[in-house]
Parts: sequence; C-alpha cells; structure tokens
Amino acid sequence: MSTIGVRPLPSAVPPRLRREVLEANLRIPEAGLATLTWGNVSGVDRDAGVFVIKPSGVPYDELTAEHLVVVALEDGRVVEGDLRPSTDTETHRSLYLAFPSIGGVTHTHSPYAVAFAQARRPIPVLGTTHADTFNGPVPVTADLTPEQCECDYEFNTGQVIVDLLGGSDQRAVEVPGALVSCHGPFTWGPTATKSLEHAVICEAVAEMAVHTLALGAGNPPQHLLDRHYTRKHGPGAYYGNPAMG
Repeated sequence: MSTIGVRPLPSAVPPRLRREVLEANLRIPEAGLATLTWGNVSGVDRDAGVFVIKPSGVPYDELTAEHLVVVALEDGRVVEGDLRPSTDTETHRSLYLAFPSIGGVTHTHSPYAVAFAQARRPIPVLGTTHADTFNGPVPVTADLTPEQCECDYEFNTGQVIVDLLGGSDQRAVEVPGALVSCHGPFTWGPTATKSLEHAVICEAVAEMAVHTLALGAGNPPQHLLDRHYTRKHGPGAYYGNPAMG
C-alpha cells in the first residue's frame, strides 16, 4: 500500500491517457532502464492543452494513477495533482512545444546510452537492428552553456535537443531520440507507450554498439540500412500486422 496521499481522479484528463502513462512508467524498471527513481514518462493531450507526467522522486513500486501530475502545455503550471511533477517536466514541455508529432516522451539514465552521452558521442548505426527504428545515429547535443544551466535549465535541456534536430518535426519522427551531453537519453513517439519502446531500443542498440566497437566495426552498407528503415516506416512499410494492434 502506498504511503503517499492520493486524490480522486480528475475528470479533465482522459482515464486512458492516465493509465497509459502509468503503465509506461512502471515498465521503466521492468525493462532495466532505471536505478532507483531515475526515469520518467509523459503523455500529452493536445486538445486539452495538458500533459501527464510522473511525480518527482516517487518510487515505482508506490506509483499509482492518482499520483500522476497534469501540467499545462502552454506555461508549465500544474493543473491537477498534489505532488511535484518530475524535475524533467520542462524538458518534456519544450519537446512537445517544438515537435507537433510527439505524443509521449521518456527520459531514463540507462547505462549504455548514458555512457555515450557522457562520452559526448552519438550512438552510431552499426547494423540493421539500429536502422529498424532510427534513420541515422542517435545524436548527441552540445554542452549546455553556463547561462543555460543558470536560468531555465530543464527547459533549455529540451531546447538543445530542438537545436540539434534543427527544429524539424520530420527529423524528430525519423530519429525518435537524442542524447543530452553528459546527461542521458530522451526518446519520444506518437504515444507515451511508443516513447518508452524507443527508450528500450535506444538502450539495446547502445549496448550492441559498445560491443561492436570493441570488436572493431566497419561501416554497414547504406542501402541495407535504408531498406530496414523503410520496411517499417513510410508509405511502403510492410512490417507487422497493424490490424492485430
């Protein structure tokens, strides 16, 4: 039983979105992406102008739907909830404002992706597993400046990602994740669930890249990488069975 106070579910937020965000957050430790409480997922309702996010510092094994915090997309104020939202909330908001295609954002401190971020190196495309999801390397941002750290640090963390992708929504679709220099990965997708899935994939390809680079990797043929990306994405995609959900 949670020891944290709860409140009735607000009617302003669709229960479906709240459930999805809760389930995605609970999957972070299940997928081995977080130590302690180091991770968060959010999901946006653009029609309502709000997003739902994990509260700051709440252990996953105590987290319930009632604990989630609802934040205004326009100005970052808390609309619903008794707890403080994640300290990364403004980064999520920055990404939502910049990229209309994004419906969910995930941030973790998963070890292999963080290793690349701390080394200030992008995760290179070394094979088809990477190319199935990311149409190019998972890029790494520039270091935040002293001024960016001093004022609006969390929002500026999102802005360096926006700058990295040139503010391009299409680029955000093709490469649904980035590494913040010396910090860690942020991933996104059309839903909270997909953003978490991309975080799982980001960590997996980062681990594969570490081992491949240790063995001495060459450059895979670009036509092979392109084929793997386009068979899952775009008008000619034929992977999977969408009718099965």
